[in-house]
Amino acid sequence: MRINQVCVLGGSGFVGSAIVHKLSAAGYVVKVLSRRRERAKHLILLPNVQVVECDVLNDAELSMHMQGCDAVINLVGILNESRKTTFEQMHHQLPARVAALCERLEIRRLLHMSALQTGTDAPSAYLRSKAAGEAAVMAHAKKISVTIFQPSVIFGRGDSFLNLFATVVKLMPVVALAKPEARFQPVWVEDVADAVVNSMDNVDTFGKTYELGGPRVYTLRELIEFVIFVLGKKRKIVGLNDKLSYWQAYAMEKLPVKLMTRDNFYSMQVDSVCRGPIAAELGVTPTAVEAVVPEYLANDTPRAAYDRFRGLAGR
Repeated sequence: MRINQVCVLGGSGFVGSAIVHKLSAAGYVVKVLSRRRERAKHLILLPNVQVVECDVLNDAELSMHMQGCDAVINLVGILNESRKTTFEQMHHQLPARVAALCERLEIRRLLHMSALQTGTDAPSAYLRSKAAGEAAVMAHAKKISVTIFQPSVIFGRGDSFLNLFATVVKLMPVVALAKPEARFQPVWVEDVADAVVNSMDNVDTFGKTYELGGPRVYTLRELIEFVIFVLGKKRKIVGLNDKLSYWQAYAMEKLPVKLMTRDNFYSMQVDSVCRGPIAAELGVTPTAVEAVVPEYLANDTPRAAYDRFRGLAGR
């Protein structure tokens, strides 16, 4: 039986919005659960999309809204802990509860968003909690068709990665960069969304875990250098050693807005790089950073960004 109605947790966020758009375009009936409906108002006018307010930490509410759905997509995640939310709560306990509810409600399809380099012995609490969530979901794989996605850093219009560095580049004449040689394989948000939607009814993806990365690996320094020339700025990058990177993270996590934490520093101790290309059954040809980022960072074309780069280099 083909899946018709899909319930999406975390559907109003950066990645979730892209997935919901593609689900709608593919003809699925989509129910987006959001703590605040206003956050998802950009999705309300999409065909076949319903946005409902729901506290996903409340099992009664969650069960009520999942009832009758054919599939659930869990995209809930946090980058930093707070007094109200912890990695254990959001990355481990919530996926475990969602999977248990799927089994109880006889929902036979569950797609779960995790991260690259998870593991019980990973250096950061973030990655360890993601591993715990994966294990909790897979514990139900005998009765539920589970698919797990492990993306590297995700980029696209509205991302909180390259846009953040673009803001720093615009404001600061010198960029003090923690872990400059940390390696990433950035993947476009639209490619992630395609991978998720393409796997929905694809039995070849059931019970599997997929790494998602773009066509090229970059160091963090290389990514910031790219942001600098896309913006047409002249900026100096000062790479910090591990000790200074740690203390920068320690200082930044004390700020009202956490730009970086020590746990982020620990996460960057392992390269966010895939072991191979995106699996063929996902039907995705990954898009390069260079093909997309200039259009949303500078509202320009890749060619114009390249021309400015040549001008800065005196060519």
